Amino acid sequence: MNVKKPRGTSDILPAEMPAWRFVEDTCRKQAAIYGFSEIRFPTFESTELFARGVGGTTDIVQKEMYTFTDKDDRSMTLRPEGTACVCRSVVENGLYAASLPLKLYYLSNFFRYEKPQAGRTREFFQFGCECFGPSTPQADAEAILLGSSVIRELGIKGCTLHINSIGCADCRPQYRAALKEYFAAHYDELCDTCRARLETNPLRILDCKSPVCSAIAAGAPKTTDHLCDNCRAHYESLKSILANAGVDFVEDPRCVRGLDYYTGTVFEFVHGGIGAQAALGGGGRYNGLIAELGGPELPAIGFALGLSRLIMAMQTENVPLPGSAENSLYIAPLGAEAAEATASLCERLRARGVVCETDITGRSAKAQLKYADKSGHTFVAVIGSDELAAGTCELKNLRSGEKSSVRIDADELARVVKA
Repeated sequence: MNVKKPRGTSDILPAEMPAWRFVEDTCRKQAAIYGFSEIRFPTFESTELFARGVGGTTDIVQKEMYTFTDKDDRSMTLRPEGTACVCRSVVENGLYAASLPLKLYYLSNFFRYEKPQAGRTREFFQFGCECFGPSTPQADAEAILLGSSVIRELGIKGCTLHINSIGCADCRPQYRAALKEYFAAHYDELCDTCRARLETNPLRILDCKSPVCSAIAAGAPKTTDHLCDNCRAHYESLKSILANAGVDFVEDPRCVRGLDYYTGTVFEFVHGGIGAQAALGGGGRYNGLIAELGGPELPAIGFALGLSRLIMAMQTENVPLPGSAENSLYIAPLGAEAAEATASLCERLRARGVVCETDITGRSAKAQLKYADKSGHTFVAVIGSDELAAGTCELKNLRSGEKSSVRIDADELARVVKA
């Protein structure tokens, strides 16, 4: 039987894990700095959550969800995004009753049935942040600044922030009407998907990747020309805060995001060097979603960054990964007596926090030394019967080549290796 991974999924191999750990650790560190706490939620949820929360007119709900019926004949869906999951948890657990703002972040995998390509897979990983309570432009700016700080701390330089406002329930209908009128004049030129969107959600036409639809959308009315006074003041204040914080941005009238729950501020982090899927991530304000899911009227702002796309951007820019800060030791035993002794010694060293390995395969001394070097250990010590009798061994630093005589004692070895 030749079993392979499902199409659109990836194995993250040991050699790739340092980059993933660095990205995840950076996300957690920056989230903590901005006062966000981690939340985790189920891998699958009721299908109704995404139909209501994400929106029935989105590609996610219409085309991309992994949905199944469980043994109790209930419709369940593998989570395609995180915001609806967090909002469901906030409502179900009454988290909105705590002191506001409520700031939550997650590092999770998600699932969408899409055509696999570079930067787009059917299982993907995201870092997301959601802030509940404030409706101020300062809250919008903080979300953008947090996303920007992650990208900056990863060493990524070729990223551009795109911002826009798509209005609120008061001004969106006028803009929607203007869009429908504009695109109706080009109806015969639109792709089949955008013809359907013309009736259900014309804003989604602005996000179409078809070259023909994109060319038509370039001349479409701008969202910012149809904002009400409150939305305009909010947007202008956001731009001022970002400018004062030294954050460069591009006003992009075609930045509308792909989900129905967005209102007001929307934004994307775009990198020109990672191919067609150029967005590292993005987000926006979704003031009505908590109420839609049965909670109170609670303003919210959030974003998500794709981990694999962040790594692609780092690789494109040749960003070096920080070296391992932890030294490690390989002990090569010679003979059965030494093998027993080093097994015990290794365990005592591990109890003292030393990263330590010894031979468990019966290799020759030469093969063990080759393994120690190839595995990236910092130090190696060869211990045979002579060393056991003398109570000392030669410790070699594989990076500098320096050698020293050290007592075969867990405390002494731990002190030297961790120095």
